[in-house]
Amino acid sequence: MNRHALLRPLLLLPLAALLAACGPTLPRSYVVLLPDRDGKVGQVVVTGPQGRQVLTQAGQVAALDGRAPATSPTPAQIEADFGAARDALPAAPEQHLLYFVLGSTQLTEPAEAALQQLIAQLRARPPQALATTEVVVSGHTDTMGSEADNLTLSAQRAALVASRLKASGLSFLSLRQEAHGEKNLLVPTKDETPEPRNRRVEVTVR
Repeated sequence: MNRHALLRPLLLLPLAALLAACGPTLPRSYVVLLPDRDGKVGQVVVTGPQGRQVLTQAGQVAALDGRAPATSPTPAQIEADFGAARDALPAAPEQHLLYFVLGSTQLTEPAEAALQQLIAQLRARPPQALATTEVVVSGHTDTMGSEADNLTLSAQRAALVASRLKASGLSFLSLRQEAHGEKNLLVPTKDETPEPRNRRVEVTVR
């Protein structure tokens, strides 16, 4: 087997990449930290017999043996080595937040407009893409009222949004509903706090 073929780039994470260096100034194999599609940069720890490197900034590299290389790959080299692999990654999930009137299953006016916009965006997808789309509708409440009542209310809110998506004529690979009640608050609050941002349905589209 061709030795070079054994050292082809492999994606470790959306944030890190392992590759065989083509230039003489880079290690034979190294890890480079890359940002997510939204620009966020995480952290990668590379440990080997020659040391331990913690990569926290985009473009930082470390040899697989734990050494810090003397040079870094250029943006053009990273693009040449990893552009195709990065483009082949599945699209990141989309998340849409729809807010509700206090203690009810009535969407706020901005949320009603946002739901209509979401439906329009989904209709614009090619049929083959829509057929593989997965949607999760998660209902939430603030901390007003009892936990039991809020669990019921969150389920009703999720059911409302799911029914609106079904009524639009869209057909997905799957459409799942979840009810979280006053758990998993978007904005942490004390009990009996009317926080509008917690009265929501989260629609995740994959």
